[in-house]
Amino acid sequence: MGWGDLGVFGEPSKETPNLDQMAAEGMLFLDFYTANPLCSPSRAALLTGRLPVRNGFYTTNAHARNAYTPQDIAGGIPDSELLLPELLKKAGYINKIIGKWHLGHRPQFHPLRHGFDEWFGSPNCHFGPFDNRAFPNIPVYRDWEMIGRYYEDFKIDLKTGEANLTQIYLQEALDFISKQQASQQPFFLYWAIDATHTPVYASKHFLGTSQRGLYGDAVREIDDSVGKILEHLQKLGISENTFVFFTSDNGAALISAPQQGGSNGPFLCGKQTTFEGGMRTPAILWWPGHIPGGWVSHQLGSVMDLFTTSLSLAGLQPPTDRQIDGIDLLPAILQGKLIDRPIFYYRGNEMMAVRVGLYKAHYWTWSNSWEEYNQGVDFCPGQNVSGVTTHTQEDHTTLPLLFHLGMDPGEKYPLSFASAEYQRVMQQIHFVVQQHRATMVPGEPQLNVCDKAIMNWSPPGCEKLGKCLTPPKPDPKKCFWPH
Repeated sequence: MGWGDLGVFGEPSKETPNLDQMAAEGMLFLDFYTANPLCSPSRAALLTGRLPVRNGFYTTNAHARNAYTPQDIAGGIPDSELLLPELLKKAGYINKIIGKWHLGHRPQFHPLRHGFDEWFGSPNCHFGPFDNRAFPNIPVYRDWEMIGRYYEDFKIDLKTGEANLTQIYLQEALDFISKQQASQQPFFLYWAIDATHTPVYASKHFLGTSQRGLYGDAVREIDDSVGKILEHLQKLGISENTFVFFTSDNGAALISAPQQGGSNGPFLCGKQTTFEGGMRTPAILWWPGHIPGGWVSHQLGSVMDLFTTSLSLAGLQPPTDRQIDGIDLLPAILQGKLIDRPIFYYRGNEMMAVRVGLYKAHYWTWSNSWEEYNQGVDFCPGQNVSGVTTHTQEDHTTLPLLFHLGMDPGEKYPLSFASAEYQRVMQQIHFVVQQHRATMVPGEPQLNVCDKAIMNWSPPGCEKLGKCLTPPKPDPKKCFWPH
């Protein structure tokens, strides 16, 4: 979902009344970022508080490539990483993930092996339908075992876009919250729905109700669901004791626009890129009784901060035996303090850009290759900025491109290399980058090896359902990541 998809951020059709109300009753973060311009690395960063290049969610097969966890990926979240639910257990929390996991689908990567007590959802995105011969359909799990597969037992109509998944995920959330409230148990709920990821879907009640087409229908259903979750917390009398944060794993995917793509507002490009449209995301905090409504924060924030902030809320300290990139946002939230911190924009194994204050320096630029672009793959449709949205990997490390995001949020007007402002700001940014590189110990890359034999052929529980499939012979190869 993109920064510009919510009415509170200026979306013209104003079709997100619940999220807009959440912002009116809570705090809106205007400068909030994901840790990567696509799904799996972002989720790994959220749950570890660490950049993907540290936690292993990157590839070294080629320079500056976006990699994620498709069915044939061999890697996943390493045992050496400490995930937020594992740590929250120390404070007595019950942890549940609903929806997309995406941190590896082999048994050792199962979310219940990494701190979650319950799971309802899928290890991969809802791609398909597949033929169960060349590619198996994606399984849906309840806890340790699969209970069916997408397109077979969980219907998604690719012609109409109809699917009831968001409603199922909503009910799972409401039931979990009710159960924990009844037992007076502190809980962590990770509600990771994926309706706005292509192929976009919505339930029958929402189909055809948006001015924005099917994508808008999906956004409206997500908005309605968030409203029902917040209302449920209030009815149970636990809203003042529950910290709720809404955000996205990356910016809107403009490659599928306009039919199945969202809006990144005034920002450049979208998902897959390290321009603002790819990594700046909508972010709303709701915490009645602790923060007054209608607050707007200019604190530079990151999904990795949710790791550190959540630990702080639970009275826990982050691990001290590893570099944690997330910061505790509570001083910014409760006292209105602005914490000085940089934002690093990584694409695979390369630091592409860095933001310090209102300035952003691009050390590398690349949208995607000419070969892909000429085949119709465009991550920046209608937004060509000469020398910025490049189709070859351009190295600017000697003279980075510098933008003032306050005056130029669209990254269209680089500052003059000869200006005093450029010299002054780059001196400061270079120091920040030097400090960052001094602490950088890359993790073992998890997204290098692919093998069709390890796809979702026979997940746990398949034998009970008669849904086990015969895998091909193992054939591990280097994964190919084109962009």
